[in-house]
Amino acid sequence: MAQRILVLDEGTTSTRAMLFDEAGRVLDSEQAELQQYYPAPGRVEHDAAEIWDKTLRCARAVVERAGGAAAIAAIGITNQRETVVAWDRESGEPLARAIVWQDRRTADFCAALQRDGHEDSVQQRTGLLLDPYFSATKMRWLIDNEPGVAAAAEDGRLALGTVESWLVYKLTGGRFVTDASNASRTLLLPLDGADGGFDAELCALFGVPQSALAEVVDCAGTIGETLPELFGAALPIAGMAGDQQAATIGQGCLATGETKATYGTGAFILANNGSALPRSQHRLLGTVLYQLNGERTYALEGSVFVAGSLVQWLRDSLGVVGTAAETEELARSIPTSGGVVIVPALSGLGAPYWKAEARGVIAGLSFSSGRAQIARAALEAMSYQTADLARAFAADGAEWTSLKVDGGMSANDWMAQDIANMLDLLVERPAMVETTALGAAMLAAVGAGVYRSLEEAADAMRGETAIFAPEMGDEERAERRALWEKALSAI
Repeated sequence: MAQRILVLDEGTTSTRAMLFDEAGRVLDSEQAELQQYYPAPGRVEHDAAEIWDKTLRCARAVVERAGGAAAIAAIGITNQRETVVAWDRESGEPLARAIVWQDRRTADFCAALQRDGHEDSVQQRTGLLLDPYFSATKMRWLIDNEPGVAAAAEDGRLALGTVESWLVYKLTGGRFVTDASNASRTLLLPLDGADGGFDAELCALFGVPQSALAEVVDCAGTIGETLPELFGAALPIAGMAGDQQAATIGQGCLATGETKATYGTGAFILANNGSALPRSQHRLLGTVLYQLNGERTYALEGSVFVAGSLVQWLRDSLGVVGTAAETEELARSIPTSGGVVIVPALSGLGAPYWKAEARGVIAGLSFSSGRAQIARAALEAMSYQTADLARAFAADGAEWTSLKVDGGMSANDWMAQDIANMLDLLVERPAMVETTALGAAMLAAVGAGVYRSLEEAADAMRGETAIFAPEMGDEERAERRALWEKALSAI
């Protein structure tokens, strides 16, 4: 029996196909960059057709090199969450550009709902806050502002879904589903799962037709089968989760209280909350970690909008660095940032501040400030935001005892050490930091029967880890904390 798992990892800036064996080793990978569209300040878009075309191209390349479909046991999918695609169910073609999770165009709509007193009830039911980050207001905007979307809604042809839903629809030739982890990021799914699917009252509040939404399914199991002509034979789609939930699974955070932080385009920290509904009094989010056999496991989450995208901006827009890896060398070249602090609110501030209107600040500049100070301040901003979230989690009764980190940015040893220093905690990093894809592979392995449980899959597929212990004194930590809080007050 084939034991290899093909993972489709749909990120914000690229799409990848990765081939895993049953021990969690990456056997092959193919990647393609995705075009980012910025039509106006605060707006971020993708071309859904490009997402599909490049995902299929990458997947076909990996399947062919593996020896064909017979070598693949199952497909797992993980994806950028909250990004919304609108397409025609009859033609299968997108009706507008996808609105990306970073997009802030619906801030006024969210503010109006807040003024009308809806946030407390929405948070109580969904675990989420009224913020442009989440999918529902993006869906409403597409209906209100894209004539093709409005016409499809009127005719009953409209499909609104997040990226994994779009990919499954295209892979299967029409199966319209979303998994519970992604559905829980829309503002339209009650966390308690009483009815299992999207809620009519929430759909009415946001002006989203329930008929345009997908069926909510488990994160592992028989999700669908690909069209035979795509890969030479039908392949089962057996695992699916949003990228941050997948990374939490890939880190083996399967027991209540275990916590991970993923540093990618944004930064996302999730603590396993078990079967208890997560309730935050400190602006954190409650979300579905995964759903198996209709039973949900939950997580408490803090979301930072700008992480790796800050370094990308320093590289591509300002020319401060030539490569992302150069930030580590620059950070090590100086003893301190010289008082330079970056508040990376390039697309607002997420948890625990939730300031959609905030914009970035570089504070503490002097004539002695240069590339090294700015690069170091960018990495330090990750530590400061993580420490702020640690305080919020602790205030909600979910204090961290250690932190597992992953994502492309965490490969930076200097940053991983600085996070340990600012948290005064042990930080653990796996040898393979791309645990998002590994988590999707683990779900698919369980869904395809390669392993009997996620715990068994984690034992078999997780590799070695590196440990970073804190090395900073309390006085230095307090001094740096004061600089951050001063810069933050300027927002």
